[in-house]
Amino acid sequence: MGRTAFVFPGQGSQRVGMGLDLVKQWPHLRDTYYAPADDILGFPFSALCWEGPAAALADMRITQPAMLLCSVAAFDVLRRHGLAPDAVAGHSLGEVSALVCAGVLDWRDALRLVRIRGELMTSVTEQVPGRMAAVVGLTLYQVEELCLRAAAETGDVVEIANHNDPTQVVVSGQVAGVDRLCDLVGGAGADRVVALRIGGPAHCSLMGRVADAFAAALDDVPFRAPEVPVYSGSNGVLVTDGEHAKQLLLGQLTGRVLWTDVVRRMTADGVDRFVEVGPGKALSGLCGRIAPGVTTLRTGDAQQVQQTVEAVLRTEGAA
Repeated sequence: MGRTAFVFPGQGSQRVGMGLDLVKQWPHLRDTYYAPADDILGFPFSALCWEGPAAALADMRITQPAMLLCSVAAFDVLRRHGLAPDAVAGHSLGEVSALVCAGVLDWRDALRLVRIRGELMTSVTEQVPGRMAAVVGLTLYQVEELCLRAAAETGDVVEIANHNDPTQVVVSGQVAGVDRLCDLVGGAGADRVVALRIGGPAHCSLMGRVADAFAAALDDVPFRAPEVPVYSGSNGVLVTDGEHAKQLLLGQLTGRVLWTDVVRRMTADGVDRFVEVGPGKALSGLCGRIAPGVTTLRTGDAQQVQQTVEAVLRTEGAA
């Protein structure tokens, strides 16, 4: 019998209306999560998730708590239908959602934490404007070599941020450096380069400016041992305890997300079904490309949740 992993998306999957369809189908989510979140954050946060505007939802100070809350709400629905993961992992910000799912963090503490994370990352962008772009069609090694060249030519920071699948590498850094990198990869035979809807240069050394402040925020939050296996998005290793989880989140601020390694390690450990818990379809697409043949399911709206519950329960019932 195979194993099921719940995987949690990060920034870039946000959209106006996120979570609203689930609230309409399962009204308890409003009082359990969204109304308390409005009180915790001190502004009409739910309205921004459901009504926008899109520009506000793209602000990292809003995006990060919004993605976490919508993922936690989707996880609640899955759990109430009897679904439980054999393992969890999260992409970038999604690792915080995965830790909530695994019992390492309380969702309220996690909401406050990612709000601070978004504020700190925004402060870096205001000091040093940056951007991110996805390069499709080149290997990690090729993009790494071109990052070094772009950095040398411009004097700007431009680094590998994510290895999302075997042919998709995300770069992050200062605007001129990333722009030069985008020019170089075209000449090196990349299929395409896509600017990402991320508010700044995540997962690169520029974020070191706020590492101490984020470490202090992490120290203010109780971390517990995981109740289910958690694979770190930074390197695919299993999280051993609460302190380890805290250190991994801190390192992730400036370090790479090696999602390709994560999925390969999970499948090597017997995972053959990935449920993307939260808005969007980015992770289910990546998982399918990294490990062809695995089953991928989504929870972005009520219909997808119902389909996922039926598919998992049907399979488990037949086992």
